[in-house]
Amino acid sequence: MKITILAVGKIKEVFYRQAVQEFSKRLGRYCKLEILEVPDEKTPDGASEASERQILEKEGERLLKHVKEDAWLCALAIEGKMLDSVSFSEKIEKLGVSGVSHIQFVIGGSLGLSDRVLKRADFRISFSEMTFPHQLMRVILLEQIYRAYRIMMKEPYHK
Repeated sequence: MKITILAVGKIKEVFYRQAVQEFSKRLGRYCKLEILEVPDEKTPDGASEASERQILEKEGERLLKHVKEDAWLCALAIEGKMLDSVSFSEKIEKLGVSGVSHIQFVIGGSLGLSDRVLKRADFRISFSEMTFPHQLMRVILLEQIYRAYRIMMKEPYHK
């Protein structure tokens, strides 16, 4: 299985980069992992709704350029479906069994994801009703993918 993380913006903090590297290394046993970053747009303080929509559209266009036709696309969105770790693992496993060979996860920038990206998504997942920094979400997503593979393989992992 190939898994691609499409994300807006670069990770600036060293500790987040180290966590991403660690989970990327661990996931190498289970899947082919690719992380693609697209540039983020600067959002001025007090930006108008129209300005924010424009920013979302620009970031969305950049993301959509990397979405593969044959990939199953999962958008991380606060209004998405919440799954526990076992259900998330089962979802990935069922996709693989049904012939999906490429899963792409998309993480928006500070304003989220554009409507076009959300409409293209095959599934929307939410990790919480809380808002997390998009850089931290990359780490959380990678950890959950790693946990999902450990569950699939019936390998121990802390609870």
